[in-house]
Amino acid sequence: MTEKNKFSFTQWTGLAGRVVLGFIFAWAGFLKAVAPAEEFAYAIETYKLFPQWMTTLSSLTVPWAEIYLGLLLAAGLFTRPVAALTGAMIIFFQLLLTQAMVRGLPITSCGCFGTAKSNPIGVELALNFILLALAVLAWAYGRGGFSLDNAIESLSSPTAKEKK
Repeated sequence: MTEKNKFSFTQWTGLAGRVVLGFIFAWAGFLKAVAPAEEFAYAIETYKLFPQWMTTLSSLTVPWAEIYLGLLLAAGLFTRPVAALTGAMIIFFQLLLTQAMVRGLPITSCGCFGTAKSNPIGVELALNFILLALAVLAWAYGRGGFSLDNAIESLSSPTAKEKK
């Protein structure tokens, strides 16, 4: 396998991770944003960790953060910091699910995709590990081709002709 093929593979892997995770995050945020905020607030309340003001604030801001992060990630703009923030959110969601499972809380909907029926907590934990892997791929390899980061960088860097 040549270096070119290896780079091409990592480039496509980063693109796939970035776009898939970006669309998943944007879709999850959209489903929560179009629903009444009280529905997502109720899902947050079932975790029994946060005061009411934080639950309300989270129900209003998390969907929009997911939409913006998802769209930025899919477009490949600010890829590394956005992938890191997205990964941090996924880790936070993992911790919420894990503490709910350990405490035996009756979580009927994790709130991940709005109030739609969700999977059992164990399945959601496994799915979040897959999402976290996509975030790592996006962070490591997502700045390659087909990203706005790459387009901006190539526009702003001098060409070989200008250097001479």
